[in-house]
Formats: sequence, C-alpha cells, structure tokens
Amino acid sequence: MVILGIDPGYATTGFGLISADRGQYRLLQYGTVTTPADLPFPERLNMLFEDMNRLLEVTKPEAVAVEELFWGHNITTGIGVSHGRGVILLAIQRAGLPFYEYTPMQVKQAVVGYGKAEKHQVMDMTRRFLKMEKMPRPDDAADAIAIALCHARSATSLLNQRGF
Repeated sequence: MVILGIDPGYATTGFGLISADRGQYRLLQYGTVTTPADLPFPERLNMLFEDMNRLLEVTKPEAVAVEELFWGHNITTGIGVSHGRGVILLAIQRAGLPFYEYTPMQVKQAVVGYGKAEKHQVMDMTRRFLKMEKMPRPDDAADAIAIALCHARSATSLLNQRGF
C-alpha cells in the first residue's frame, strides 16, 4: 500500500510518501508545500489547493493520512492552519482518495508505543522503521512521514483486518 502522510498548514505543509507491505516500510518521497507570506491569505489557500491537487496526481497514493489539529496557545495561527487543513481535505476528497485522520497522540502510540512520547522519540523510531541514516528536514516533512507510518501500522493491525 502506498500511503501519503500530511502534516497540514497554510505556510508549510509537510508530506511523506511511504510504501507498506507486510510490515516492511520504505520511504518513497518527502518534502513540503509552501506558500509565500506576502500573498493575501485567500491566494495562499488557492495555491495550497492547486499544489495539493498536483501532489496527489503525481504521487498516486492509495490512502492519505492527515494529522488532526492540536490547539496550542496561539489560536490565531490555529485558525489559519484549520483553513489550510480544510483545503487539503477538499483536495483529497475531490481526488476520490480514502483519507484517515490521526491525533498527535495516536501517531506517537503507533510509532513509539507510547502516546505521550517526545518528538525526538517519534523521529528516532520513524528513522529506524524506514532504515534511514538520519531524519529528513524540515520537521514538517519528518512529521508527515511519521503520520504515514502511523497509518501503515494502524491499518495493518489484526483488529483492522478482522473488521473491528
């Protein structure tokens, strides 16, 4: 299964494409989609939508995993990211792809085995599962790879295979 992981944003959206086959994982591609800060916000959202459509066309994932938002201290930034996430979900829906949403705690649980793991632990386990020498940069791309890995590990669990 080819899975595209997305760490949503409107300024920077991370993506990571992995292949998962019988518990074996391989990193295929990763990067970021960015929008210029000097553009008006609606134009940034349009650019993000167009870039996401192109990304979905080029990568041809079988499933897309998107991180659910965690509301921190900066509500203003969170609202902008929510708008970006909505545009991303719209692109996925229009492409007719199945998508799955995971909280940061679910990503940590699936990758590390502990829902309150530290970021460096998630990145280290992601690196190990994918047999990488070092984690990709920037962090948005690395986070997206972990989200894809979360789906790969969650989608292949025995409970999921049995339809529970």
